Amino acid sequence: MLILRTFASVFIAVAVFSAAPAQAEPAIVYSVGGKFDGSFNESAYQGVQQYTQETGNSVREFELERDAQSRQALRNFASRGYEPVVAIGFNQANAVAAAASEFPETSFVIVDMVVEAPNVASYVFKESEGAYLGGVLAAMASESGTVGFVGGMDIPIIRRFLCGYVQGVKSVGQETEVLFNMAGDTPAAFTDPARGGELARSQAQSGADVIIQAAGGTGIGVLQTAADTGVLGIGTDSNQNGLHPGQVLTSIRKRVDRAVYDSFIAFDQGTFKPGLNVLGVKEGGMDWVLDDNNRDLITSQMQQAANAALSGISTGELVVEDLAADGSCPVS
Repeated sequence: MLILRTFASVFIAVAVFSAAPAQAEPAIVYSVGGKFDGSFNESAYQGVQQYTQETGNSVREFELERDAQSRQALRNFASRGYEPVVAIGFNQANAVAAAASEFPETSFVIVDMVVEAPNVASYVFKESEGAYLGGVLAAMASESGTVGFVGGMDIPIIRRFLCGYVQGVKSVGQETEVLFNMAGDTPAAFTDPARGGELARSQAQSGADVIIQAAGGTGIGVLQTAADTGVLGIGTDSNQNGLHPGQVLTSIRKRVDRAVYDSFIAFDQGTFKPGLNVLGVKEGGMDWVLDDNNRDLITSQMQQAANAALSGISTGELVVEDLAADGSCPVS
């Protein structure tokens, strides 16, 4: 009798763990750094919040502590019937490809990388277009004629930010100098605020009076040091103007929240489609932020210039160059 009860208990435990939701619910796996990183992941979380508040549906979440957890987290959600399963960050691409192959009937989403599979929707962004707007504002705000850029991991995504930023700066004045540094060559370069602070301080000491960060959690240190040294920062990914009111010139939003929200809604409505989704300025995937935290920093001329650039990019009258085939920026 004891053995039977033990087997029964095990069976019930397995059944509870394996049980799929009565109606498919979405799930999301955040990248390393967590959903409150103040940057990329937090933008994704804002998309989750919008979805849950508007629909009343729940979303299962998992925050990676290390990249190696990604595949198992995706597999667990898929095996338990959650759908779509969304992965945040380029570093989850291999895990998504493996999980999508193992669960071909489950819909997956990856943000910031392309995974070619019949059941995966990939969302990528035209980072250069958004960064162009930041470059215009940085050059117009600079009094020293030198601006800075601190990137996270040295990868094409971050190089696209740099390329667009340089083009925006040079559109205002060719003589403006752009200093730039990358925090590292591994994913850890996105989670090191101290390193970000060091690079920002070095650029400020070299004359940069406006510094943009495209470095995830590392960028929080960039903005902190910029504020501490009396220079202006520019945030990215989410709205970071409020981190240091009056010291953050603007934020170039990468609308990860929109990608997450749209994928959830599309699945609910039966319109979810695997394949590539490219979000630039025209598609509402990149923009800049003006709010009470930075309003006094943005002159009417700056606002007009940024909005004119945004409009020009949207209509195609202004073309922001992407990376060349060799990974370089066509405009220096």
